[in-house]
Amino acid sequence: MEIKAVVFDLDGTLARFNLNYKAVRVEVRSFLTKKGFPASILSTNESIFEMLKKAEVFLKNNGKSEKVIEEIYGKALAIAEKYELEAAKTTSLLPGAAETLNTLKKMGLKIGLFTINSEKSTNYILKRFRIADFFDVVIPRNSVKHVKPSSEHLEAALKALEVNPDETIVVGDGISDMRCAKELKAIAVGLPTGISSQKKLAYSGANYIITLITDIPTLIEQTSEA
Repeated sequence: MEIKAVVFDLDGTLARFNLNYKAVRVEVRSFLTKKGFPASILSTNESIFEMLKKAEVFLKNNGKSEKVIEEIYGKALAIAEKYELEAAKTTSLLPGAAETLNTLKKMGLKIGLFTINSEKSTNYILKRFRIADFFDVVIPRNSVKHVKPSSEHLEAALKALEVNPDETIVVGDGISDMRCAKELKAIAVGLPTGISSQKKLAYSGANYIITLITDIPTLIEQTSEA
């Protein structure tokens, strides 16, 4: 099997995860309830994307137009982007991230990024740490209708890279990364850096678990030889 590409998650995989997601959820929930959504259907235990799915169903059931739905979506995601940009200013690259990207590029591999962060906050991080040039493709949430764990998000990255799933390693620290990789039959590599345990990553479909991002080049060599 020849590996042609590696697609990374961003927060918790390449950069330290420091977004105050609880504060984001609380503010988005507050915004939606002020817009008339029943508080009982919105929980801060779920992601803002899950909240927005419920909001979309509620709006459609009440005969609201696509324009109204898009406006609600836009304002809610603007709240999230505010927190993401603040987090981007104080984050740091995880140890070995830049070195690993450099090694993969020298190996002739295509490199992609898919993240639920906004385009603005993603570009800020990539430019701040001078790693933007390593990526052939960057797919933030703005580029797809449905973010991971929907396979649409990863599929967009693979299509742009012009590679097949079985030629691609997907590296992430979250169960959503593993799930969409598994669905498309890409090679899922879990990195337990804090959000998800090794057990959760394996249960969600990880083919391999690594403890350091610098292990990826060796894993690729071993996988290609198998």
